[in-house]
Amino acid sequence: MISKVHLLGFHSPPSLNYVFFTILLHIYCLTLCGNLLMVTLVTHVRDLHQPMYFFLTQLSIADILLTTDVVPSLLHILLNKVGIISFVGCIAQFFTFAFSEGSECFLLTVMSYDRYLAICNPLHYTTVMTHKLCLQLVIISWLLSFSLSVVEMVSTSSLQYCGPNTIDHFFCDLPLVLELSCSDTSGVNLEFVLISAPVLFCAFIIIIMSYSYIILVILNIPSSTGRQKAFSTCSSHLTVVSIFYGTLFGVYILPTKGQSLNIKKFLSLLYTVGTPLMNPVIYSLRNSHIIKAFGTFKRRFLHMIQI
Repeated sequence: MISKVHLLGFHSPPSLNYVFFTILLHIYCLTLCGNLLMVTLVTHVRDLHQPMYFFLTQLSIADILLTTDVVPSLLHILLNKVGIISFVGCIAQFFTFAFSEGSECFLLTVMSYDRYLAICNPLHYTTVMTHKLCLQLVIISWLLSFSLSVVEMVSTSSLQYCGPNTIDHFFCDLPLVLELSCSDTSGVNLEFVLISAPVLFCAFIIIIMSYSYIILVILNIPSSTGRQKAFSTCSSHLTVVSIFYGTLFGVYILPTKGQSLNIKKFLSLLYTVGTPLMNPVIYSLRNSHIIKAFGTFKRRFLHMIQI
């Protein structure tokens, strides 16, 4: 049974590691600040007490969890050329990664349903998307992701691991952890396909169907101003969904034959580091309500300091 795992990270010259370290440290700080600011704004500004922004706070929490799970380990690798993590810590990192990624997937699905109701059934939106329903959808998203992650973690931990103890990546991902096992991993892979894959696929289908209806409704709006206003309410979410699923498909769905390991690492870097940074930026830049709320919160903060 192996006790420690070596993470190799990126195969870059030592001189570049310090440059990457500085860049990633700044990105990590900006990611935390951006997502915490989003949660603070929605919590304290009454104008943002709406379902869409409540879901956005949950997405920010998932982003904080994801980037905090991956980036500190990567920073350690860049400084020390290799990262040494206990096997238990490696399993815990994989569990946190799966939990945060699954939660983000389900939350994006809930947000697409929210946008579908707001655009396709605006007259019934407030009666359907109540505070109780919002809370239930969020709880279901977190619990479903937690349950799937626990199943994967328990199944992975039950295998025998006798070496090697080296993972050529910057975090412990499921396929790479399974490569360390000297047991038959076909059962775990089959379990993942039969349990997790259909749930995640259904979530993706719901998003596709929601936006198909949304696009049809927008195209039938007679005025160009009306179409632009309707599209502006969901463009940020559509952008985030495209980036999230685009990078995930690039890593896990597309064939890996002929694809260099560095490309896979770069794509993994996009959805573990880039997406949590871009989410609050995309939502804030394309949303006048958030920009206005930030101005209000800033004035309140400055007033408190003066007092």
